Amino acid sequence: MTKTTRTLLGGLLLAAATVGAWWAWLGWESGYTVDPETGATSGPYAVWQVAAAVLTLIVIAAVGGWFWSPWLVAPVMTVAFTAVWAARAASTDDSGLWAVGAAMVAIGTALGATVVSGVAAWLRRRGDAPGR
Repeated sequence: MTKTTRTLLGGLLLAAATVGAWWAWLGWESGYTVDPETGATSGPYAVWQVAAAVLTLIVIAAVGGWFWSPWLVAPVMTVAFTAVWAARAASTDDSGLWAVGAAMVAIGTALGATVVSGVAAWLRRRGDAPGR
């Protein structure tokens, strides 16, 4: 397999796994919850959903960084996760604030994927070092 083919397949796999993580934890959410006693609105996601999505993305970034370059992992994961998140948010938000959320999601995903995949790539290189 050529390096180009390996990179292309890796990018497609990373994108699919990232979109799958969004769908599994956040994609099925249907709306906000209103507390009947206080009238306070929360959501659309529960804390456990976001935590599970983040943990899943950490695993994807770590595995991706082990097998591919962080220069592939971080942009692919950032674009894939932000795109599906923004598409859903834009379709359900009348205020236009979904764009602010999308920017925050993009920044957080980019930073997280870069750090995690970078550490995984560093650990792999460190393990491949001669004399070990």
